Amino acid sequence: MIAIDFSFRDWQWQYQISTTFFICVIVPTVYYIHAKYITKYPNNYNRLEEPIKLVVPIPQEAKPHWKGKRLHPPNLSIRIPNEPTKIQSYCPATGQLLGVFSVTSKEEMNQQIINGKRAQLQWKNSSFILRRKVLKTLSRYIIENQEDIARIACRDSGKTKLDASMGEIMVTLEKLNWIISHGERSLRPSQRPGPSNLLIGLMKNGEVRYEPLGVVAALVSWNYPFHNLLGPIIASIFTGNAIIVKCSEQVIWSSKWFVDLIRLVLKSLDIDEDLVQLCCCFPEDADYFTSHPGLSHITFIGSKPVAHKVVESAAKELTPCVVELGGKDSVIVLDDVKNFEALSSVILRGTFQSAGQNCIGIERVICLPKAYEKLVDIFTERLSDFRIGSDIDQLDEIDMGAMISDNRFQNFEELIEDAVSKGAKLIHGGKPYQHPNYPQGHYFEPTLLINVEPHMRIFQEEVFGPILTMIKATDIESAINLSNSTEYGLGNSVFGSNFTQLNNIANQLESGNVAINDFATFYVAQLPFGGIKKSGYGKFGGEEGLTGLCVAKSIVMDKPLLRWLGIATAIPPAIDYPIKDDKKAWRFVRSLNIAGYDNRVWEIIKAFEKLAKS
Repeated sequence: MIAIDFSFRDWQWQYQISTTFFICVIVPTVYYIHAKYITKYPNNYNRLEEPIKLVVPIPQEAKPHWKGKRLHPPNLSIRIPNEPTKIQSYCPATGQLLGVFSVTSKEEMNQQIINGKRAQLQWKNSSFILRRKVLKTLSRYIIENQEDIARIACRDSGKTKLDASMGEIMVTLEKLNWIISHGERSLRPSQRPGPSNLLIGLMKNGEVRYEPLGVVAALVSWNYPFHNLLGPIIASIFTGNAIIVKCSEQVIWSSKWFVDLIRLVLKSLDIDEDLVQLCCCFPEDADYFTSHPGLSHITFIGSKPVAHKVVESAAKELTPCVVELGGKDSVIVLDDVKNFEALSSVILRGTFQSAGQNCIGIERVICLPKAYEKLVDIFTERLSDFRIGSDIDQLDEIDMGAMISDNRFQNFEELIEDAVSKGAKLIHGGKPYQHPNYPQGHYFEPTLLINVEPHMRIFQEEVFGPILTMIKATDIESAINLSNSTEYGLGNSVFGSNFTQLNNIANQLESGNVAINDFATFYVAQLPFGGIKKSGYGKFGGEEGLTGLCVAKSIVMDKPLLRWLGIATAIPPAIDYPIKDDKKAWRFVRSLNIAGYDNRVWEIIKAFEKLAKS
């Protein structure tokens, strides 16, 4: 017998599967179906969508044992003195130079938009078969080259390979394969009920058709250089748009390689490469791009202060925006959780993945009293074993990588100092970490802060770093109030054993996304993703993410039977111009409204009689 243990946080399902049954029944059945039906009668669409094979060399800087030039302060920066048109890219974990890149000039931005329009005019009429082939080719390449992609993302962001696999590769593969499976259905014309007017409804059909917008833009953050870049590209390709991605200047080295990979996929399928282009400039030069009249839509992923500038700039051309900002996401833990050890693993992953640089990372752990005591004890022990470093360079096991830069370290220390001065207790960490092998790296100690309360700055302000804060709630109502008491509203999680109770809590949380007995799986599930309050507005992901990149064109038409009979709607003589008798015209329209909208049978009958006389 094989024992398979499916552990779902607070409960465990255990199934016993007979090895003999599996080998003798399940495997032969699957093989028979595949051989008899799938292989014998292959789907023509599947054959046309078969992905092509790509071979793309990994950059030298991402290979094992790479020895690059190390930068030292004050040269450890993306800016080069007296070189305003150059961006210096370096590894934040080791300080090694990755390259120097030219910013995209205004003239180049203009040309990119012109090229994008040309490519989109061809692409907008492409078949879903071809669009799926692009996505399948990209998905196959990612699956077969996971370590290469992870190493590139790690080299430019400082994260660990495991963090890259979960936060970059898995979610990108999910988006690709969800759209491959469900994208066409999401973009089919949506049949609508049509007019509710009894008479008009008998004659007219209504539907909404989804057509591409044109050239769209995405301004994406640096914390997930692969996934944040590819997410908007995947959606724009499938919806028939061209896209120009403005990457963060912090990760231009990897962004260029990832965009070149997608352009290679397009070129290999004889599709205009300018369907996908990369733009990069410093923030102070971005207004020209975001206010460009050639853009039809902007997706922005980043911080609230920058969002104000992007939206203000886009408003000059009334360019619609989807704005996904930061959060102060909470986890509410009830006392009836059955397995606190398992739950602690979820919270640690949600807090320290990518060194806490995660828009839906766990920023506040709000616990009922029993849960609070248990988790504080567990975290106190587990955080003491955390290992920090660069796992693509070291042979040691590494739990947490570097941060993208050290420009927020002082703010972290100020937040911690403020909390401690007001009654919080620092259990672990709380300061920058100087790695013995990579002293130039941007590391901050994994930090545990307990007894945090709402009047402390760290309770209200987004940290975006490796700091786990523990808050004690007196009861469920106070836990909900604590969760809702910040200006943010991106995501939340709630853990316990009573699903009815958990579901009720989820309904009361003020956020765009909630996971019950799990962390952030709403994102993986390709549900519409976005926040409320100061966490932004609009959605990407899922069906809404696709239709949001389209013109929702409303179409009304005569019903098929009328078209078949050759009957067309016309203006009745009583209301045709020039009006011959305004009293008769008024009686006609009045009767039409009664016949169409009154719910009294006798009134409807009388109205039909008057219409007939007209």
